[in-house]
Amino acid sequence: MTSGRNAVLVVAGEASGDLHASKVVARLRELDPALDVFGVGGDRMREAGCELVYHCDDFAVVGLVEVLRHIPRLRSAMNRLVALASEREARLAILVDYPGFNLILARRLRRIGVRVLYYVSPQVWAWGEGRVKKIASRVDRMAVIFPFEVEFYRKRGVEVDFVGHPLLEEPALADPPGVAPPDGVVLGLLPGSRKHEIERLLPPMLGAVELLKDEIDGLTVRLGRAHGISEQFLAENGDPARLGVEVLPPDAVHEVMRGSTALLISSGTATLEAACLGTPMVIVYRLAWLSYVVGRALVRIRHIGLVNVVANRRIVPELVQGDATAVRMAAEIASLLTDPALREKTSLALLDVRRRLGDPGASDRVARMALDMIGGVG
Repeated sequence: MTSGRNAVLVVAGEASGDLHASKVVARLRELDPALDVFGVGGDRMREAGCELVYHCDDFAVVGLVEVLRHIPRLRSAMNRLVALASEREARLAILVDYPGFNLILARRLRRIGVRVLYYVSPQVWAWGEGRVKKIASRVDRMAVIFPFEVEFYRKRGVEVDFVGHPLLEEPALADPPGVAPPDGVVLGLLPGSRKHEIERLLPPMLGAVELLKDEIDGLTVRLGRAHGISEQFLAENGDPARLGVEVLPPDAVHEVMRGSTALLISSGTATLEAACLGTPMVIVYRLAWLSYVVGRALVRIRHIGLVNVVANRRIVPELVQGDATAVRMAAEIASLLTDPALREKTSLALLDVRRRLGDPGASDRVARMALDMIGGVG
């Protein structure tokens, strides 16, 4: 049986969590090579030295029906993780995002004496405060990635530290380019990484391109294709090639961001990546009708775009649901493509958002917090 001093459970149930957690695991292993790290994650966590009990691909469940169907399997996985934490006498669990699963797991781990460090907060500040009491009773320490989350949690009695945003550790985002525009007029399209996002957003984006090509001479359009999205799927949802749109491979998404005059971009973390590069954008998003109705009833913040949330003001346009039309997209992005003064003002505001995300080194800070919690290297 492994000593509890050396056992750490890490759970990242999604691909983004795997990326962030892998860097924490790698840093943990550097600081204390004797650590026994096990849990749920992806290939990156495995490469960093985590023993995978489950792969996060097995936890990727989207949609109410799918969640209900997989409840027995997820419950079984949770039972096994709790049993392993007990068997290995783990003293700490690092739970990364994935709140529907991790907050229940946190309660069960606390009952057997495992301390809980939660990295990447659930967006309770957006959806109301129903989960905050659960977090306060189940989590020993929060490591948050947005500065405004600190006051939110402290007011509610949660021990919390701002560690900075892990995006700042990405080499492609390390050096912001300032506000110098690219050569020519280049429109970048980033319709999302999930198929349902592309199905809803790519057709109106391409409709906007058709309108803009009649208005802006010499317009170049590039599309960033996400991993897991084939060119055939793009062709079935508007066919960018028919409009002369250059489709770049998945590893070139940051190239699209850096090389564009302005972006039409799906709401999500990608907007923060573009902000780190100072690239002006128009944020667009569409949901299934029922999801949108429910979301509007629950959301408690004014903005949906993370860059606007972090700035606490609207610095880039947001076109959501019925407003995310080809005509509205073309009108909003045309202003950024043709007005240098507006572009410079927007770029400077976005680079201020980057500054608000803290300094690089989130993974090291989280790793040191973890070791402090188990009495290891500080």
